[in-house]
Amino acid sequence: AGPGSYSVGTMSERFDCHYCRDPLQGKKYVQKEGRHCCVKCFEKICANTCIECKKPIGADSKELHFKNRYWHDSCFNCFKCYTSLVNEPFMLRENNKVWCSNCTAAADAPRCKGCFKPIIAGDQNVEYKKMVWHKDCFTCSQCKQVIGSGSFFPKGDDFFCVSCHEHKFAKTCAKCKNPITSGGLTYQEQPWHSECFICSNCKKQLGGKRFTAVEDEFYCVECYKECVAKKCAGCKNPITAGFGRGTSVVNYEDESWHDYCFKCTRCARALANKRFVCHNGKIYCAECPKRL
Repeated sequence: AGPGSYSVGTMSERFDCHYCRDPLQGKKYVQKEGRHCCVKCFEKICANTCIECKKPIGADSKELHFKNRYWHDSCFNCFKCYTSLVNEPFMLRENNKVWCSNCTAAADAPRCKGCFKPIIAGDQNVEYKKMVWHKDCFTCSQCKQVIGSGSFFPKGDDFFCVSCHEHKFAKTCAKCKNPITSGGLTYQEQPWHSECFICSNCKKQLGGKRFTAVEDEFYCVECYKECVAKKCAGCKNPITAGFGRGTSVVNYEDESWHDYCFKCTRCARALANKRFVCHNGKIYCAECPKRL
């Protein structure tokens, strides 16, 4: 039975308590289900029990009820924050405990992976792979500065701001020794900024172009021909092995030839990898000096 199913008054007629048979005339009594009883018997036999304090809710107490559960009005408080819930919205949760709407919202809210406190509606937050942080709790694992909604790089369970990721994980340019954050190229298993991999003479970038390396210096084709390549003693043009016709070079004393230019001065026979004779600074096959 809930509130309103009994009434309290002072007996003016000659009635006895239904349970203990004590006379009720001139005394306070309770009428429930057509029966008159004294206050003591009501509390002992008829009163509902408060689900919070486990004590009977007496005739002089204000009773609250919800889904066949009863409370003293003074016991009807939020289980978490102890705020009175009389005339306030509430939720009945596990173990028949009542919670206010604020505590319910906080308990059901996702937890920040940084501070482990609830993220409630209206809080600025960051989400990544089903994890969530308060915006100010999403920080760099290295420098501890707030990343917030900025760019970041995940590494396992850690997160790094752009600057820390560059210094900790980015490849370092073989020339300037600074991190390579985007683009770049690789030569002989070493990383380079595109703007650092340049011709030593004209300073043009060499990425995607033909070049040659000479004693740790790089040259484009034109600068190599002009500044570095030896001149053929035959045709007087640069010897650019690897850049076109004539990949082989013939060296004799202090002079060099394209392999196709190294030929007999008299009969023009090709002499690369063959016996030859040098006479008065000119190259001859083994036969032609006999005819001179």
